[in-house]
Amino acid sequence: MSCSPFDLKDYFFEELDGAQRKQVEAHVTGCRACREELSRLRLTGTTLLSLREEEIPRRIAFVSDPVFEPSAWRRWLDGFWNAPARLGFASAALVSAALVVFALARPAPIQLVRVPMPVAQTAPTVQTASESDIQARIDQAADRAVAARTQQLKDEVAAERQRLLMVAAELEVDNRRQHALYMSAAEYGPPRQPALEAK
Repeated sequence: MSCSPFDLKDYFFEELDGAQRKQVEAHVTGCRACREELSRLRLTGTTLLSLREEEIPRRIAFVSDPVFEPSAWRRWLDGFWNAPARLGFASAALVSAALVVFALARPAPIQLVRVPMPVAQTAPTVQTASESDIQARIDQAADRAVAARTQQLKDEVAAERQRLLMVAAELEVDNRRQHALYMSAAEYGPPRQPALEAK
């Protein structure tokens, strides 16, 4: 956008009369923004004049032109895919060919061979335990379980006793501190209140 009294495009295309041109030239010499816009207009005009002229095409190609016509292969392929009867026949032929290939390439059947099983040997005799042996084992297992639980409870009691001793020691230290504070307060007396200033 320029602040010129006249449009700079009119000045560039020489559509102003002499007095108006002089007025624009006087303004452009003092205004930097208008001078830059005028230089851009001149650069654009020079660029446009440097382009070579090309002849306008005499006719425009249409879709019906032979250039856009599909090839014979493409026409045949479109005709084949758009005909359901042909497509069904081709599908049936492919399935038949696959079945023939599968039948010819089928591997020989596997023959199973019977392997005679070894004769089972007599099972070893299981010694039966008497009721007294079973009771003795139960008593031993119970004694071991009671001993383990007793040891666990002893350990827990010892740990709890240790924790209580530490709490008692901390309480003793706190009591001594409070006693020392009480004694020092009694020795020096209550803190003195500052005297009120006389007004």
